[in-house]
This record gives sequence, structure tokens and C-alpha cells, in this order.
Amino acid sequence: MTSKNDKKGNILMQRYEIGKLLGQGTFAKVYHARNLKTGQSVAIKVIDKEKIMKVGLIDQTKREISVMRLIKHPNIVQLYEVMASKTKIYFAMEYVRGGELFNKVAKGRLKEDAARKYFQQLIAAVDFCHSRDVYHRDLKPENLLLDEGGNLKVSDFGLSALFDSKRQDGLLHTTCGTPAYVAPEVINKRGYDGEKADIWSCGVVLFVLLAGYLPFHDQNLMEMYKKISKAEFKCPQWFHPEVRKLLSRILDPNPGSRITLIKLMENYWFKKGFKQVDKTPNSGKDQRESPRSVFDIEDNNSDGEGPSNRQKNQDSTTMKPTCLNAFDIISLSPGFNLSGLFEKEKERRSEARFTAKKPASIIVSKLEEVASNESFNIMKKDGTVTMQSNKEGRKGQLAIDAEIFEITPSFHVVEVSKKSGDTMEYKKFFDQGLKTSLKDIVWTWQDGEQQQQVENQERI
Repeated sequence: MTSKNDKKGNILMQRYEIGKLLGQGTFAKVYHARNLKTGQSVAIKVIDKEKIMKVGLIDQTKREISVMRLIKHPNIVQLYEVMASKTKIYFAMEYVRGGELFNKVAKGRLKEDAARKYFQQLIAAVDFCHSRDVYHRDLKPENLLLDEGGNLKVSDFGLSALFDSKRQDGLLHTTCGTPAYVAPEVINKRGYDGEKADIWSCGVVLFVLLAGYLPFHDQNLMEMYKKISKAEFKCPQWFHPEVRKLLSRILDPNPGSRITLIKLMENYWFKKGFKQVDKTPNSGKDQRESPRSVFDIEDNNSDGEGPSNRQKNQDSTTMKPTCLNAFDIISLSPGFNLSGLFEKEKERRSEARFTAKKPASIIVSKLEEVASNESFNIMKKDGTVTMQSNKEGRKGQLAIDAEIFEITPSFHVVEVSKKSGDTMEYKKFFDQGLKTSLKDIVWTWQDGEQQQQVENQERI
């Protein structure tokens, strides 16, 4: 595949018709495109592999993919899939028509109700990210987009961090972000809590929406940093008293006493008209399924289809398992599993796999029995059984996918993974409930920890 595929009017990977250029930066261009199958508009981000490798940004790109796979929320720009050629990486993303929130603020300050609505949606998105141990670290109006309905969408996770990237002291140490929006502790380079730093940036955004200008500003960067470190700002006279109080708690230079997201969301001014939204975006299946494997980044497939060609059966009522081709069967072997090159260890260990010398109908019946005993709802579609808890956990309802793959009609591989919810709650259910309940049909188990041990031995 050559670079001409990302020019206007060309077809990308037999899936998207490339349209007009929406914008470009040093390492990437963003195009409007149309999904050939559904007709839906998308944004295609085209990244030049050679350029990002030269400046050492390949890890940052991989991190952005990993992060965006974790977060699906109505107020976050959705990543649909990742494709690659020998020279380019392609992100197919949600197309947000309304432009940047920055453009709206540039015309002047917003009315209080409008500012509050955007702030509520921002906080809802940030809270969701933090529940997945994801910290954005570059929240500003330029990274907040608006859809045609006027709803906010957080974008650009290129500087985001996962919990696993913290050092042993539990803090982040990379100084990043936009100077006027960064928290004092980020500037001081002594380590910082990603959650508290994001909260500070949200406070700066709220001030900008209501005032039409920055709370901390000086042509001399060092002077501006001094103001940030001491939280020296003054609210305009038109700010509501409740807003002044809230901002003083958000823009607290001491991260230890800075307001938490939980307390912020309980604030009287914040709660006015606030509506919790369904955290799972609603759209067509083709556009909302999980992004395709980041195998595509390294495999250099000219057709962009990646190494796996799984054809899922579309009849959800008969619940037929997914049929595996030769490559799929090989890739299930620990020695050939390359996912460790791209996925965090923490993410890998929330997956497990077992083999069963049983027909698919028996496996499904057993999973239904487990779900019933544990008070889980069950859904069956496209070779996957999804079990969802009726109870609200620490990070929402626990949901588990069990995808069934057919090797022969009487021999199957079942891949079990956490779809949503708290990892510790999943591990407890997996160890104390699922494994025990399935022992009658399981031939062998291979969980994440066993996988990691095999990988470590292979490295040695």
C-alpha cells in the first residue's frame, strides 16, 4: 500500500472512502471519510510511522491506542479500529462535526448554564477515565470537541498515562501538558497524582468557559508558573458565589487538600441539571465494536486486515461459535502470542482461556447455569456469551465475555475476559466462582498469570 491511499477520493483498506483534509500536525493528518459498508462518517487519523519512530514517539502512539481501547463513553471520542500499512498507521475514529470548544470560547465567555453543561460532561468523562486508571494530562478547550447536538467529546489521549506507568512511589513523573492548564505539582517535578492533576486542569477549563480568559496568564512563562504555584487568580465579578467557592477548592495548589471528583460531583452548583448518561455509547455494531488488534501496526499487511481473519457467525439465536483458521489456532499458543508487545501486563492478566472437549451447546448451558447461580444477566451474540452482574460494583457493573471458538465440533477454546467493572471484583469472581463452576467441562485452563510465566521463560 502506498501513501496515495490516504489522499482524497481514494479507498483505504477496502473499508473507507477518504474525503477532505480536516487538519494536520507534525506527525499526522486527519481526514473525513465514509465507511463503505454503513455509509457512516468517520475521521481517519493518518500517522507517518517513520516520522514518529525517528523522534521516539512509537511508544506514545501504542499507549494512545491502549488507552482508547479502555474507554468507551458518550463524552469521549471513540476509536473504532486501528489499521496499518508498511509506512502508515490509521486510526478510524468518531467524526465530531461541531469543532473545538476553544472556537466557541474564542468568541467570548459562555453563559453560566452552558458552561456548567460542558463542565458536567467533562467531569463525567474524566471520572470514567479515572475509573479505568487512565489520566488524560492535557485537558484544555482545544482537546474538547462538540458534536452536532452540542455535546462535549474529550479527544487527544496522546499524552495520557495508565496507572501502570507510575513509579513505585505511586506517582507520575513526566512533565507534560499545556503550561497554562497544568497543576502546580506537575511544574514542580516532584511527582504527582494523575487524578489530582486532571482535576486542576478541569478547574482551569471551567474558569475559561465562564470568564473568556485564563486564570493564570503572563507573557513571562516563569512569572506565570509562579502564579500557578501559588494559585494566584481573581474571579470576575459576574461569577456566582457558588462557582467562586468551587473554583477555590479545585484550584487548590496543595493536591492533598484539593477537592476530589466524588466531592466535586456532589457540589450544589455542579449538580444543577446534571444527568448521568449511559456509559456505553449507542450506535451501529460495525462502528462500536472493539478496535482491531494493534497487531496491524507491526504486521505490515498491505490489505490492512491484520493476521486474523475470524468470520463471526451472525445468527445470534443459534449461538454458533466462531470458527478459527490456522493462524488463529497457532496464535492461541503462548509461544506465538504477540499481544504482550502492545498490551499492558495488567490488561493481559484480566484474560484467561480454557479448552473443552464438549459441544458448544454444553458450554453455553454451563455458562448460563453459572450466570443464574451468581445472579448475573446473560446475553448471547455472535459466538460470545456475556454475563453482567445485577449489582453495582466499585467501577460499575461487572461484565464478563466468554467467546467460544470452534476447533472441531467437539473441541472448543473459550476466551474469558473482563468487559467492564473492577479488576479485583473480576478476579474474585473468576477464582472463587467461575473456575470452580466450570471444572466439569474444562479440559485445561490457561490464565493470564500462566501466560506471563511462559513468556518470561521464553525470554530467558
